[in-house]
Amino acid sequence: MPGRFIGVDLAKSVFAVCTVDAAGRVLARQEFKREAFGRWLAQVPAGTVVAMEACSGAHHWARRSLEHGLEPRIMAAQFVTPFRKARATKNDHADAEAIATAARQGNMRFVPVKDVDQQAWLSWHRVREGYKVESLAIGNRIRGLLAEFGVIVAQGDLALRRRLADLDAQIGLPAEFRELLRDLADHWKQLRVRLDACDARIEAHAREDERCVRLRAIIGIGSITADAAVATVGNAREFKQGRQMAAWLGLIPTQHSSGGHARLGGISCRGDAYLRTLLIQGARSSLQRAKAVATEKATPEQLWIRTLDGRMPFGKVIVAIANKHARQLWAMLAHDVDYDPHARLNHPMHQRAAHAA
Repeated sequence: MPGRFIGVDLAKSVFAVCTVDAAGRVLARQEFKREAFGRWLAQVPAGTVVAMEACSGAHHWARRSLEHGLEPRIMAAQFVTPFRKARATKNDHADAEAIATAARQGNMRFVPVKDVDQQAWLSWHRVREGYKVESLAIGNRIRGLLAEFGVIVAQGDLALRRRLADLDAQIGLPAEFRELLRDLADHWKQLRVRLDACDARIEAHAREDERCVRLRAIIGIGSITADAAVATVGNAREFKQGRQMAAWLGLIPTQHSSGGHARLGGISCRGDAYLRTLLIQGARSSLQRAKAVATEKATPEQLWIRTLDGRMPFGKVIVAIANKHARQLWAMLAHDVDYDPHARLNHPMHQRAAHAA
């Protein structure tokens, strides 16, 4: 175990730092401005653990720590909260001490540190999501403005574009209002162009990256999901097993068990919400494909999906498929293997069941 643990409460300008020894005793509490923290970090003895919560800038400082021979550890905020001495007392120094204490735990889960390339490719996904939200907001804004003048547009972007292309034919709309709508329509069009450019860039990267090409062999995993998975988890070796990665993505049920009685709730929905959403969307596609394919042409996984669909509610089926995809992604990224649609038949549990039958 390292001799010292440093907990850093990151901020925009002033960082709170707490240093504890292996026994958990506080050795020092300090505050640094951003530039001074970078200089101080270079003086910390190599091998020291530098812990921080997963937030904006955490991966940058983790990479800076690696450059100086330190051991960065990034943790989800909900894992740090229980180690704060008093929940009613929250300040930067208390948070830094809680981070240092949490990093000492042998069973703590840490977030994989993203390299510069991963961070750059994730930026394309973040910007793409921003364009989607902004485009939806502008479309709804235009519909709301038209409704004030009694003009109701059918659902879908195509219907709205057609109505905007024929503004002059709309009776009763003031000229000044038409001018405003044209400006909004131009902005809306530009957002769609930029969104298409993001899609094309992500698609191109997914075709060039060998890992993405392998992941796309899974039914329900497209270019966006494959690229996001590679950019988010990298080689996935930070996770000991596929179930741990599925838990990190919030795709396992919460537990409220006691006295030998297991009580399972809904999925935890913790971890990376973006990748979890993509896996859920891909699971819907996978379910549709499994139900549409002929039985004699279905893969073992598709037959398994059909079995689930026959005995479980729709929501649980989707989550189960997404959970399986997360485990498959882990296996392919952690072990550098191709997708095998018949791998399930080689699993010991399946073989025991087949032998018993």
